[in-house]
Amino acid sequence: MTFPSTSDGPGRATSGLATVTGPTRQAPGAAPAGAATATRPVRKRKASQFEGSRGFVSDQDWRNPRVSVPMRILHGTLLVLLLVVGIGPMLLLAKFAITPTQDIIRTPLAIFPHGVRWGNITEAWNDVQISRYFLNTIWLAAGSWFVQLLVATTGGFVLSVLRPAWAKIVHGLVIATLFVPSVVLLVPLYLTILNPPGLGTSLINSFWAVWLPSGASAFNVVIVTRFFDSLPREVFEAAKVDGASSFRLFWSVVLPMSKPILGVVSVFAAIASWKDFLWPMLVLKEQAKQPLSVRLPAIAQQTDLGVFLASLAISTLIPVVFFLIFQRLFLSSAGLGGAVKG
Repeated sequence: MTFPSTSDGPGRATSGLATVTGPTRQAPGAAPAGAATATRPVRKRKASQFEGSRGFVSDQDWRNPRVSVPMRILHGTLLVLLLVVGIGPMLLLAKFAITPTQDIIRTPLAIFPHGVRWGNITEAWNDVQISRYFLNTIWLAAGSWFVQLLVATTGGFVLSVLRPAWAKIVHGLVIATLFVPSVVLLVPLYLTILNPPGLGTSLINSFWAVWLPSGASAFNVVIVTRFFDSLPREVFEAAKVDGASSFRLFWSVVLPMSKPILGVVSVFAAIASWKDFLWPMLVLKEQAKQPLSVRLPAIAQQTDLGVFLASLAISTLIPVVFFLIFQRLFLSSAGLGGAVKG
């Protein structure tokens, strides 16, 4: 292996760099070559995103036991309180779902004093027909999610990427609708669903009566537009120079760069549709098409308490699982690394 050397003149080379052509002879008792550098690699702790920021307690104070010990105890106490407040109700509901009714009434905080009753879940799924309402809720949430995502992404693409001459006016009108209370729109929206223009037939007792109005979410359009504004314009210009059409630009360039905001809108849309009560109750009058949010309050008085709480526990599964799937996208602040090359 040869290292470059510098020369001060003909036949003279500086002593700072040398040429290694092969193994060298070592003196007896000398350490092997490279022994000083063959050190064990030290595994470094992954740096936190909050390191280097100014906090209430400095690094020097953290090294002081009189400060660090009380602070760690305080942190542990706050963590336990957050777990109790955040996860406690869900765990308690899961416990009630498999607890006999008498135990729920007499000793609600006791840990299964008379055993576990798995029959609550079976009765809730079959006898109370939670399975049918559960499927209705999934269909309503899936359709609302698709419509909201379609309107938000296409609207944000037009207002942020294409930017026609009237984009600022439309964007201002969209923001203005955020200040209109949703209750005020119930009557005109219901009349529109009752007699939609151009269709000639009512959408009452149809899933479309829930799907189509859910797409008119100004909040989703605004946040998607703001996210598209932060994307590098150089990528759009390069795609246009390469001959990409508007649809190609939207489908192959913008959407792959927008995974974080798509996850946020997906979580918002699914959870909002899953817990919506008033509008599905107004437009879905047939019990066979009603979701869990409408049917659970209706069956509360005629259903055993343990079975009813099991039904509530079943209704919380999808939102929890959905958030766990999209939590990385939901909590991610950016996913644009490598968007602009060079």
